[in-house]
Amino acid sequence: MISENELKDLIGKVLKEINVDDGQKSAVAQAVSLASQVDDVADSELKDITAIEMSDFFDIENAENEAEYKKLKAKTPARLGIGRAGPRYKTETMLRFRADHAVAIDSVFNEVPEEFVVEMGLVAVQSCCEDKDIYVTRPDLGRKLNEEGAAKVNAECRKGVDVQIVIADGLSSTAITANLKNILPALKQGLEGYGMSVGNPVFVKFGRVGSMDHITEIVGSKVTVELVGERPGLATGESMGAYITYEGKVGMPEAGRTVISNIHRRGTPAAEAGAHIANIVKKMMEQKCSGVGFRV
Repeated sequence: MISENELKDLIGKVLKEINVDDGQKSAVAQAVSLASQVDDVADSELKDITAIEMSDFFDIENAENEAEYKKLKAKTPARLGIGRAGPRYKTETMLRFRADHAVAIDSVFNEVPEEFVVEMGLVAVQSCCEDKDIYVTRPDLGRKLNEEGAAKVNAECRKGVDVQIVIADGLSSTAITANLKNILPALKQGLEGYGMSVGNPVFVKFGRVGSMDHITEIVGSKVTVELVGERPGLATGESMGAYITYEGKVGMPEAGRTVISNIHRRGTPAAEAGAHIANIVKKMMEQKCSGVGFRV
């Protein structure tokens, strides 16, 4: 860590270059001295500014009708009631923004733990992306399995089933770890309750939505359901989406997919979403289609 004297020397050089007067230099030096006297604060003593959900956060002083405003605010995670409009946010509002942004970044660049995949009993494979950087910059490589992954699916997954379930980390690994334990059992139970055969669930590391089509062609499933981490925003970093196809294939148009989004604790709860998806799959089997031609 830089010492107080080193910090003073560094600031002195900067101030000299920008030609400030001696009075200003003295004020800056005094501020540096005071700052250096502050002891390090333990993490346990720091306030967790994300402990309160954004929809519950209210920072308007002397609001005319606070109770009514809070009723409206509870229905959205948007940054309303933050106390000040325009570019000059309050300090806590800015810190909340930075914290939520950090959550979004972590959701994209963290990976689903291998032990979690094992615990869930998933067939683990990987797309043609070698790492997260390639995944972000080459969407096309995330839509197909690498040779080893394709061979593993071919060897370990049941063929010709009614429904194949695919899980892909997508753009939010947090969405998988936050929702899969609740949505997967509900989905499988619902499908089996409707009398449909379900294949071995597959987890695709660095997987995009299109990876479901590659797997569909390998296993020959009638319907394929892919649960994937959605692109995170500042409202939540754990939102999952479900993409469903009937007789999907590589190169199919996106209009052929049926989508359910915003699966998370403040959106559609995971267990409820699993039951809903099972019902949609049942109707797809009856109508023999998915996407724009499908009617709920």
